[in-house]
This record gives sequence, C-alpha cells and structure tokens, in this order.
Amino acid sequence: MENVTVVSPLKQPIVFELEGFFIPLGYGAFFFTLALILYMIILLANGLVLGTIVLDKNLHRPMFVMVGNLMVCDLLGATAVLPRIMMHFLMGQKKIAYIPAIAQAFSVHTYGTAVQTILGVMAYDRYIAVCEPLRYNTIMTPARLLSCCTLAWFVALLCIIVLFSFHMNAPLCGNLVQHVYCSNRTILRLACRPTPINNIYGPFTDLEGLVFTWCLQTSIFLITAVSYFRILNTSLKRGRAESSKAFQTCTSHLSLYVLYEIATVVMVVSHRFPSLSQNIKKFLSIMFIILPPALNPIIYGLASKELRRSIIKNFTNLRWRRPDGDRGLTVEEA
Repeated sequence: MENVTVVSPLKQPIVFELEGFFIPLGYGAFFFTLALILYMIILLANGLVLGTIVLDKNLHRPMFVMVGNLMVCDLLGATAVLPRIMMHFLMGQKKIAYIPAIAQAFSVHTYGTAVQTILGVMAYDRYIAVCEPLRYNTIMTPARLLSCCTLAWFVALLCIIVLFSFHMNAPLCGNLVQHVYCSNRTILRLACRPTPINNIYGPFTDLEGLVFTWCLQTSIFLITAVSYFRILNTSLKRGRAESSKAFQTCTSHLSLYVLYEIATVVMVVSHRFPSLSQNIKKFLSIMFIILPPALNPIIYGLASKELRRSIIKNFTNLRWRRPDGDRGLTVEEA
C-alpha cells in the first residue's frame, strides 16, 4: 500500500504568508519609493477631487456625486493593496493575519465590483442628460440619485457577501498565498477540500468564476452599450453641434470605462502567457487596482471645466488665506 500523507486543517490564529514579488538585493527601497509616490498621487488626486465635490455646492449634481462615489471606490481599492506592498518592499514583510487577509480580499473584490456598478449608473445618467435634457432634473431628482448610488453599492456588497459566505467555514491546510495580495481564490487554493461552487460563482478578479463574471460584466456592458447607442442616435438626429456637445459630455465616462476594461483584460490575458516572468504577471494583475485610481481624477479634472475651475478656485482661496484665518485679497478683489 502507498503511504498517504494526511494534512490537518490549520487552527486559528492563522497567519498567511504572501509570496509577493521577487526583489533583487538592494532594490527594496527603490521599489518602496515608487510605490509610495504612486500611492500619494492616488490619495492626493482622488482626495482633491472628492473634497472639491463635497465642499462646492455647485457640484452637488448627479454627475459629480457619482464621480465622488467612484473616487471613494478608487481609494478603497488602492488602500487595500498598496500599503501592504510597500511594507513588503521596505521591510520584507510578507505575513498577514487571517482577519486582515479577509478584509483585504473583501475590499479588493468590493472595489472591482463597485467600479462596474457605478460606471453602469453613470452610463444611465449620461443617457438621461443627452437624450432627455429638458426632463433631466425631473428624472434625476435627489431621491433618484440617492437610489441609484445606493443600488450600485448594494449590488456590489451583496455579490461579495454572497461570495465570501460560501467559504467562511472552509478548513485551510496551507498558509502560503501565491500572490502579492489576498483574494478569494488565493485563499481558497489553501482549502483542504475542493470548492466547486466558489469556482463557478467567483468574481473576475479570481479569473475562474463564471456566473459572477459573466452576469456582472455582461449586464454593465449592455447598459453602457444601449445607453451610448441611444446617445449616438439622438445626437445624430440633432445635428453636428449637438453631437459635439454630447461627445464632450460623455468623453470622461467612456474613457473611464475603457480604461478599466483594458486594465482588466491585461490582467486576464497575462495569465495566458506562461513565458512571462512571475514578477511581470503579478504586476499586471494589480494594474486594475493602481492604474484607474491614478488616472480617473486626472481624466475628470481635465475633461470637466466646472470641476477644474472649482479646484483652481479653492486652491487659490487657500493660497491667499492668512495663517490667522483672515483671507487676503484675491486677484479679482484686487
């Protein structure tokens, strides 16, 4: 008879060890600096846009409120991953306790799902703005806006809660997470028994789920495609001037959607090339977490004149404010 090795399930407190990146000797501080700069850009850019929208009452309109929700989502995703990666670069810290690991996985998946649902709601908003301009304020009332934003977050959170409910009690027989951050799939690979239900349901960030991935991705794509088809159809009927105006109105949202989809496709496709080094694969797999959050506020800041003017106005006011709280003369007042 062959010898059979029996692996006992791990008992709490479980401490995972992230595989992380392979860092050449002496390059840890360099990579830490790059990650820190990137994280600071994400924090400052998203924080600036979000703060401007909150403080400026003129921006308390559906489009900008949804942008604010997107900025919150971006901050969630980046904060869930980058600080841990920076610790890995600077101190070689690869260990992560069970609860922080679950929290990180939950945050990453919530980010990936909420971005999709928020972009879907934004597509609906752009459709109403272009195709029903005279009825826009009647349709997108504060109550409707609140319902849309709440629905976007509710759907995202519900999907992830259902996902994690499948395996919260699954016994684990290993603690080496073969990635740079914890996710649903990387944790379940350590399970003592197969998890077929989770493999079917799992989100796109795990690259293995079918139901969740296709249902969510297809739904958001259809909402976006139908919205823009009607926007294009309506704009062409109204003439070149209206087409140009509609294009300017929708450029930011469409750019964000395409950027996020490209980052997601790159993540998926990178796993189909075994010749790529593990470091490159791991870097490409976190592109969807670091690239959109870094570029989204720049895209909206450049495309939206109102948002750009409000940022410049607030920055100018702060610059002319004296330390004792009295404001100096602005250029206009002078």
